[in-house]
Amino acid sequence: MALPDTAPLLVGLLLIFHALGAWAIVEVNMEDKVEVMAGDTAQITCMFTTDEGLGGTTIQWFYVLPNKKRQRIYNKEPMHEAAEQNTPFTDRISLNVTGTAAVLVIRDVGVKDNLEFICVIKTITPEEAEGRTKLQVFKSPTFPTIEAVERGVSVNEEDPSKIGSCSVKNGYPKPNITWYRNNMPLRITPDEVDLKSSITIESSGLYSVQSELRMKVKKEDKDAKFYCEVLYFVPGATKMTESQHINITVYYPPTEVNIWVESPKGKIKEGDTLELRCENNGNYPSSITTIKHQNSGSSVENNKMVRTNVTRLDGGVYECTFTETDNFEEISGSTKVLVNYLESAVITPKDSITVMEEEELKASCNALSSLQTDITWFKNEKLVSKGNSLSVKSATFETAGMYKCVVTVPEMEGMKTSGTLQVNVKGSPQILGPGVQEVETYETTVNLNCSARGFPAPTIMWTTSDGKNLNALQTETEDGAQSVVTFKITSSVKVFCNASNDFGSKVVEFNIKAILNTILTTITSMPTISTTTRSTTTISNDTVVHTTPTTTTTTSTNAITDDTVIYNTSTTNTTIPSTNITFINDTVTQNTSTNYVNDPVQTPTKSPNIKKESKGFVIAIIIIAILLLAILGSVLYFLYKKGRICGRSGKQDFSKRKSSKDNIVVEMKSDNTEEAILLGVNGEKQQPNDQ
Repeated sequence: MALPDTAPLLVGLLLIFHALGAWAIVEVNMEDKVEVMAGDTAQITCMFTTDEGLGGTTIQWFYVLPNKKRQRIYNKEPMHEAAEQNTPFTDRISLNVTGTAAVLVIRDVGVKDNLEFICVIKTITPEEAEGRTKLQVFKSPTFPTIEAVERGVSVNEEDPSKIGSCSVKNGYPKPNITWYRNNMPLRITPDEVDLKSSITIESSGLYSVQSELRMKVKKEDKDAKFYCEVLYFVPGATKMTESQHINITVYYPPTEVNIWVESPKGKIKEGDTLELRCENNGNYPSSITTIKHQNSGSSVENNKMVRTNVTRLDGGVYECTFTETDNFEEISGSTKVLVNYLESAVITPKDSITVMEEEELKASCNALSSLQTDITWFKNEKLVSKGNSLSVKSATFETAGMYKCVVTVPEMEGMKTSGTLQVNVKGSPQILGPGVQEVETYETTVNLNCSARGFPAPTIMWTTSDGKNLNALQTETEDGAQSVVTFKITSSVKVFCNASNDFGSKVVEFNIKAILNTILTTITSMPTISTTTRSTTTISNDTVVHTTPTTTTTTSTNAITDDTVIYNTSTTNTTIPSTNITFINDTVTQNTSTNYVNDPVQTPTKSPNIKKESKGFVIAIIIIAILLLAILGSVLYFLYKKGRICGRSGKQDFSKRKSSKDNIVVEMKSDNTEEAILLGVNGEKQQPNDQ
């Protein structure tokens, strides 16, 4: 082996150098510190120089114990090297030697490795040198957490109050915490700001730091933002991180109290619901708010007061008082409330006034109000006057009636009151309508109405021209009285309505003309009529046929066509006990006879197109026409019997004119049994059953 052969040689050389006094020079250079993050690998370099070269050099590594003693952790000799056993670094270190540089490598560095390391260089000669390097290990802390105080903080606290706490964990070296208020750092100030910190060294050697902020708060701090800043070290630098920002509740006493009307908005009137609200610029939780009405003394312990259906007595000063329950200090504010009112309308004279006819009427209306009012007078819902005075120069019965005075407040909608005045005008009664009234009736019973106005209310009496007094029901009206009398009519008569009071009387005359009873009915075909004596006149499309009476006549008549008028009348008796009139498509049919056979009694009906007043005129015209036709018929019949008509005697056509389809000619026989034969269009006889 080469080594055993050279070893004695080396030893011998050392002895020779020692004997001769020739010593080698050894130098070591190292950094003061090496910084590394926990968990990383640290490299500590030891630079050395020696005259003997690497072959005769021994390298040793030590670390300094807390008691200042050194502990070897690695040894390298020319022929051997190894890490010392049973040290904290046994399994984590190694040595790299390159030329004149010996690098100690420490893996998985922890905060406990924050030690001073020594590099020792020895040569064959007794000379040696060493260098020292401090290993600094860093560990970034966790993100800081901040907690604000849960309860509010009062500005009245004598000592600084806790604002919050800030904590940071597992940092190395020890992190530093700084508090900020609105971006301004807080420093310890006696009786104002107090900062208390606590440091905890974890089992891992890391530091956890907690800081608590206490300070005297002001009202302005209710909007302040508080946070903490953590300052920590890393290799070759210093870093900072901020916590979240917090806000605290600051309780402060009020400096001002406000009270106002929440509703209604604008002016207040009687009957409204009044709501008042009270607020202050403080926020003490332990306080009492009281609203009090100074006029009545009523109060509520609340920041709201509601009064319903207010009157003017609810107006006045309302005071809101704020009381702190801690020291019972009070602060108050007030407001004045005006409740507008409008009293009931007062009319003079009251309730009613009575004036003589043609005298002047004067009345006034007023209503006491806290605001400007408008006054108007109405009669029968119509405006008659504006202003508080009602004046009529010359009163008439038209002036009488109920007047209404309406008082309104233009500034406030719905603020209104009213009153009424009954005006009576004294004077002689006036009967409505003409002094003489013509009444024509077909009925056997008549109703007469008489209305009179005047004051006092007239008394109405009914009398007839023959001196009879009629019993009637009288009712009072707004401006007088009304009476209705009902009585039976046997003949034409005059009835008088007499209205009288203390100032005179008036009479109106009803001239009643009794007209034959009229029965209006609708007939579509004429019934078979038998009479002892009769005369028949037929008008068909402008053709007139008239026959004079014989002893017995039986007639069957078809339906009446348009523009056809048929009259059946008796010549032996001029008294017409009943009349039947039917209007069908402008057709008038009148049947009269002294004796009716097989003619049922029909229900009277009235045409809606005929007025009752015109019936007498119509029937009079009809009667005159019947009489003229009867006379004409008698003359024609006499001439016919004498043979002076148509140049023949006996049976003879009444009409020489050729009939058309629409014309029907009636032929009359002169024998004892008179038979009416209708001739067709070609002059052929037609039996009654063929018609």
